[in-house]
Amino acid sequence: MDRQTSLSQDIGHAAAETYLVTRLAFTLLRYLGVGYRWYTRLIALLCYALLLMPGFVQVAYFYFFSSQVRRSVVYGDQPRNRLDLYLPTSNNGPKPVVVFVTGGAWIIGYKAWGSLLGLQLAERDVIVACVDYRNFPQGTISDMVKDVSQGVSFVCNVIARYGGDPNRIYLMGQSAGAHISACVLLEQAIKESRGESTTWSVSQIKAYFGLSGGIMEGKESFEQYSPEVRIKGPGNREAASLLPPIKLFHGTSDLSIPSDASINLAEALKGAGAEAEVILYEGKSHTDLFLQDPLRGGKDDLFDHLVAVIHAGDEEALAKDALAPPRKRFVPEILLRLASLISPF
Repeated sequence: MDRQTSLSQDIGHAAAETYLVTRLAFTLLRYLGVGYRWYTRLIALLCYALLLMPGFVQVAYFYFFSSQVRRSVVYGDQPRNRLDLYLPTSNNGPKPVVVFVTGGAWIIGYKAWGSLLGLQLAERDVIVACVDYRNFPQGTISDMVKDVSQGVSFVCNVIARYGGDPNRIYLMGQSAGAHISACVLLEQAIKESRGESTTWSVSQIKAYFGLSGGIMEGKESFEQYSPEVRIKGPGNREAASLLPPIKLFHGTSDLSIPSDASINLAEALKGAGAEAEVILYEGKSHTDLFLQDPLRGGKDDLFDHLVAVIHAGDEEALAKDALAPPRKRFVPEILLRLASLISPF
């Protein structure tokens, strides 16, 4: 009876989340418009999703039914203030933690987008917390930054209850999530440099990973919500000195956000005295690094780099990583190649 009740709850939750994702997708289309260009991109997007569907189904099954996933943990009082936790199966000591902020054009960001990353990092003894946040038009960029900062604070202060190490937390964002999380990190450093009271500290973040990230544009919001512009502001050099090592990853064939965005941000950070590095992947698109390559399984340079940084200094973990079996392939290579050819990103 308990199992039947749990199964019905899981199915109900899956239906509710599917409805939410569908509604977010239609919201995005409404804001993009319905011209010829967007019709063709919509068709390309649908074909792209169908080609990758074998992988999506497998990851979705893990997300909804695995005992390793703690879905929708409440971290704040807003409707979207929820996060998902992906927990390793072993419990031999406190684990490093990655706080991940998903992308979605600031309009369709959703915590479940990080399920593939959560699954694969959990296999390497890393806890992953995927933070949800209000999207436009539910909230402004300021609201998104506020939500994610609150989520990071929750993880920093509570993750020990789930077996995480509060002194080994890594912040990571992808696409729009990279922009939002960079704003969060810089805003926190500025507050601390001014002596303001905070609920978490930049010193708890061991490193920041930005994947295919962009910056906000527009006359009114550019300065306030562009980390590249803000770090150059007067008086922010002390804040820059508080930042953890920053690693930015970008594909050179990214059509959504050119790799120059990461290059320029790294230069601005280094100019202010922060430690920043850009790692470019030749020929990779906006989604290759985050989606196609992980679905491909096997060896992945970006994934290996992340794991090496996270487990740096832990000889036992590094030895275990070296002996880890190849990652599972979720989608046949032919479908991945076709998806890359028609990708609208």
